[in-house]
Amino acid sequence: MDIRTLEYFLAVAREENITRAAKALNMTQPPLSREIKALEEELGKQLFVRGSRKVTLTEEGMILRRRAEELVMLMEKTKSEVAASNDQVSGDLHIGGGETYGMEFTAETLCRLYRRYPGIRVHLHSGNAYDLFEKLENGILDFALVIEPADLSKYDYIRMPYKDIWGLLMRKDHPLALKEAVTPDDLDGLELLVSRQSLMRDGLESRFRAKRGGPVITATYNLIFNASLLVKSGMGCALCLERLVPEYEESLLTFRPFTPRTESGVSVIWKKYQVFSKPAAKFLELLQEVLSEAPDIDREQQPQSGSPHYPP
Repeated sequence: MDIRTLEYFLAVAREENITRAAKALNMTQPPLSREIKALEEELGKQLFVRGSRKVTLTEEGMILRRRAEELVMLMEKTKSEVAASNDQVSGDLHIGGGETYGMEFTAETLCRLYRRYPGIRVHLHSGNAYDLFEKLENGILDFALVIEPADLSKYDYIRMPYKDIWGLLMRKDHPLALKEAVTPDDLDGLELLVSRQSLMRDGLESRFRAKRGGPVITATYNLIFNASLLVKSGMGCALCLERLVPEYEESLLTFRPFTPRTESGVSVIWKKYQVFSKPAAKFLELLQEVLSEAPDIDREQQPQSGSPHYPP
């Protein structure tokens, strides 16, 4: 199995038709069919279910597609870094992040980076902490913006001078919208939408379990924008972070924080002893510049756990 074979496999998975995939790859159908058959024989698994008009991935095929996409992306990233290994600051920068308003500092940094080094191309990856850690470990990402608590012992990191505030997104006509903050008692019997990792990762599960009744989980979500549509339709309140869904006069939605106040820190992390590409090194340099201008920054927390390794 090589990168070329994986690219063939991904083309067939994308087109769901071997003839169309062959056309997209500028090759004929018979050799592509042989490549796919040889890949299946090598793995000892059927990757596609062949229909009369299209092919669909088997369960094993879906597993391979995920890994193949990461391997092809890593190869492209490596080629870009090698091609940019001269005096010019150019190439690709891959940054992952969860949904947090702390991304504002990263956005300001990326804007400065682009203005000073227009040869750099930025790739943003959105996902939860598990996805980001996996991509960071596999070399897909240069940096990840993660919401704490999270185990950062394996990483170097910089904490943002910002903390996310937890609360509930609700309709303005919801009874809890009359309150300034949501208490633990308010959660009893409440219809609630939660992100797939919030209950366990952020210590909120113990709060819910402590209540006799607790909330009624009506749905889980990955992206708060999509969850906000369910809230708008009346499916319940969404457990989320403040400022992720804009509030304006005509909006049907509003946010209420928890009391006692529940906060989460935000950190930019990278692998220990990482040898940075020039775009990655410049990003970190400009991030520290942006944070040095933030009024509430804690200098003692910049950076943590070791020093980055810059390219010569």
